[in-house]
Amino acid sequence: MVSEMKWDDLQPLHRLVEQVFYIKGLQWGGNEAEDNVLCSYHGHLTMDSMAAYDFLSDALQPYGLMPLFRQEKDRQTIYLVYKHPQAALSKSWINLALFALTVWSVLYAGALMAYSEQMPTADGGLIMRRAALNPLPGWPFAVSLLAILLAHEFGHYFAGRYHKTAVTLPYFIPFPFGLLGTLGAFIQMKEMPKNRRVLLDIGIAGPLAGLAVAIPVTLYGLSISSLGRVTTGFLEGNSLLYLLSKFIVFGRWLPQPVSYGGLPPFAYWLRYFFTGQPVPRGGLDVQISMVAMAGWAGILVTAMNLIPIGQLDGGHIVSALFGRYARILNPIFIVLLLGLGFLWNGWWIWAIFLLSVGGRFADVPDEITPLDTRRRWLGILALLIFLLVFSPVPFVPIA
Repeated sequence: MVSEMKWDDLQPLHRLVEQVFYIKGLQWGGNEAEDNVLCSYHGHLTMDSMAAYDFLSDALQPYGLMPLFRQEKDRQTIYLVYKHPQAALSKSWINLALFALTVWSVLYAGALMAYSEQMPTADGGLIMRRAALNPLPGWPFAVSLLAILLAHEFGHYFAGRYHKTAVTLPYFIPFPFGLLGTLGAFIQMKEMPKNRRVLLDIGIAGPLAGLAVAIPVTLYGLSISSLGRVTTGFLEGNSLLYLLSKFIVFGRWLPQPVSYGGLPPFAYWLRYFFTGQPVPRGGLDVQISMVAMAGWAGILVTAMNLIPIGQLDGGHIVSALFGRYARILNPIFIVLLLGLGFLWNGWWIWAIFLLSVGGRFADVPDEITPLDTRRRWLGILALLIFLLVFSPVPFVPIA
C-alpha cells in the first residue's frame, strides 16, 4: 500500500502533523503492520493528546489515513496508517430473531424448573413435553434472567454509542438444552475504541449495569425461597457476593453442614469455597426459587465476563489499566483457569474457548492518552467486583 503515495505527497501530511507534534525524525514505513503503515514521526506532542488525536483523525480522513499514537520508551511516535474499510453493522433482524429464540428457550428452561417442582416424581420426558407445549410457567425465571442480560449488553452498547464507537446490537445465544436456556449474549465492536479511557468505559459498563439488576433480583429471589435439607441434584456455587446475599436474607452462612468435621468454621468455609468439598449432604441450604436462580446465574455470567483475559470485559479493563503490559496477564490467567479445571472441569472448556476466540487484547489507536484518576479507580473497583462475584466451583453436584 505504501506505493500508493509518493514521498512528495507527504508534505501536506507533514504540515498537519507539525500542528500537534514536534518532529525529531521521520521514517518511511514503520515497524507496525509494515504493509499498512505509510510513515512514522518521532518526537513528542505539543498539545493535549486527546485533542491532538481528534484533530489528526479528522484531518487525515480525506487521505484515507488514520493516526496511531504510541509511547516507545522515551519517545512518542505517530504512525500514519491506511484505514481499513469499516465493517458493516449486522442486520438488526438477525439480533431480533436470536433474541426471540432466546426468549423461548429461557422460558422453556424456566418451565422445566416449574414443572419439576410441581411434579417431582414425574418422568423427565413428560416434564419436557409439558414445558415445550406450555413454557409460560417459566416466565419469572425468563424475565429475571433476560433483564440481567439485557442490562449487561445494553450497558456496553450505550457506552459505545456515547463514545461514537461502532458497536452491534446484542447477539443472544439460545441454548434450550442447558440449565439456563441460553449461553448468554455479546456485542461486537466494529472499530477500535479511540483510547484506553473509551475502552474502559465500554468494558466496565456491562458488568456494572448487569449487577445493578442482578443484585436486587437475587435478594428478592432469595426472599421468596425457603430453607431445606441438601439431598440430590446440585448446589449452586458460592461467590462471596452470593454467600453474603444468602446471609443477608437468612442470617446463616449457607449451605450449613451437619458437622464441620472438627475444623474451625472459617477453615471449613475456606476449603468449601475453593473446592466445593465435602458436599454438605443432609445439611441446610436454600431451596432456590426460579428468580433466585436467575439472579445467581446473572452473578455467574458477570464473573465469567470479568475474567481478565483477551476480549472479555475483564480483558478490556486490565488492558485499559495497564496498556500493553496487560498482555503478560493473558497466559497467567489461562494457566490459573487450567488449574481450576481440576476443581471444576468446565474451566478447561472455558480456557480452550478463550484461547481459540478471545485470547487477543483489544487495541486502541491512541495509546498515549492515559486513564484519568476517576477511571483508574473504576478499573480497580471492577477488579474488586471480580473477586466478589467469582466462584472457583460454580456447580457442586450431589450424587
